Amino acid sequence: MPLVRISLLKGKSREHVRAIADSVHQGLIDAYKIPPDDRFQLIDQHDPEDFIFDAGYLGIHRSSDVVFIHLVAGNWRDAAQKQALYQAIADRLAISPGLRREDVQIVLSSNQRDEWSFGNGVASYVKADGSGP
Repeated sequence: MPLVRISLLKGKSREHVRAIADSVHQGLIDAYKIPPDDRFQLIDQHDPEDFIFDAGYLGIHRSSDVVFIHLVAGNWRDAAQKQALYQAIADRLAISPGLRREDVQIVLSSNQRDEWSFGNGVASYVKADGSGP
């Protein structure tokens, strides 16, 4: 279950924002093989004075259309799967809503199986005996 936080500048249409959310989710389905109903997203839209970024960091030229995507996901995926995820999300966002690949910044925070509770006060990915799913 990735938890996705998407941050962008205020002022985009609802359709544009939804296209971003849908494309990020489809990228997770494509690269991480998550179930389609495993969707948990938070979308934050910021005023320009609260949205600070270096437009040229690491030689990548970002515009005011930059989107920051923070994913919290289990650490059981290898580097190749993570790279495939970054590629899939950037590819999807280039198609819909038409973002420049330079304007897609992704941060992945990994955690352990016992660090997820989907409700009921239990570690959802841990069996009663303490082992994984």
